[in-house]
Amino acid sequence: MIAAGIDLGGTKIEAQVFAPDWTVARRRRVDTPHDYDALVAAMAEQVTWASGGDAALPVGIAAAGLVNPASGLAYTANLPATGRPFPADIAAAAGRPVTYVNDCRALALSEAVFGAGRGLNPVAGLILGTGVGGGVVVNGQLLQGPSLTGGEFGHFALPAHVLARHGLPLRQCGCGRTGCTETYLSGPGLSHLAQALTGSARTPREIAAGRSGDPALARVWEVWCELAAELVITLTFTIDPEVVVLGGGLSQIAGIAGDLAAATARAQLPGFHTPLIRVAQGGDASGARGAAHAALQETGHA
Repeated sequence: MIAAGIDLGGTKIEAQVFAPDWTVARRRRVDTPHDYDALVAAMAEQVTWASGGDAALPVGIAAAGLVNPASGLAYTANLPATGRPFPADIAAAAGRPVTYVNDCRALALSEAVFGAGRGLNPVAGLILGTGVGGGVVVNGQLLQGPSLTGGEFGHFALPAHVLARHGLPLRQCGCGRTGCTETYLSGPGLSHLAQALTGSARTPREIAAGRSGDPALARVWEVWCELAAELVITLTFTIDPEVVVLGGGLSQIAGIAGDLAAATARAQLPGFHTPLIRVAQGGDASGARGAAHAALQETGHA
């Protein structure tokens, strides 16, 4: 085996062990505990299982949230680990080192190396799900700075001119700030956008299914694409990615890549290039594969 990755979510913990060709050789899934000590124990058990007794096998963990690089303390909304030294506690319980990566960054790395961004550079991953996040990969390496918050695209500020044009109110974000892109671009945000524009909250599934026949839902989708395009343009003006790879639940909406590409072209400065927009290819293996690859890179063997 070449490496192992563990995808930690709010409801499940899935360990995947990868063969040298990066196919999944074996996998094991358990429920995510809601108590911190039980969560650490479950994670350590998954690390031990994935290692298979090989202390040298790189093991990476992909999980939502952030870890403060100075204190080592976690900050996460969907796990009972905020304010705790979560990665260090897992390593201590497992009796071996692990590599801990934000799940959005792990997906971006996986797609850049193995998936929809392969052969392109730079690659931006943009995850559109319960929240919004992402990561940037340059020359096959995650672009990370001293704060480890690079990739928190969901907490960019929404574009004032688009909000004003459509009469959209600012909403408070779960991070404590107001007016973050996540408040309208996430799955719940799309429903809030429908409420603001039509007076009726609709699910993302209803909006996706009805947008071709219902003018009100068509407008909701057009405004969502306009807001998302401004986020892509912000990425273009800063890191200038060759491709933006979409992940998360909203990325499964039929036609999203084409609709967002068209909206991005309208938002770009006249005559200038826009990035390719592609949907992630890795499916449910992307997060674990990205974490495993990050762990392998950390050993210096990737």
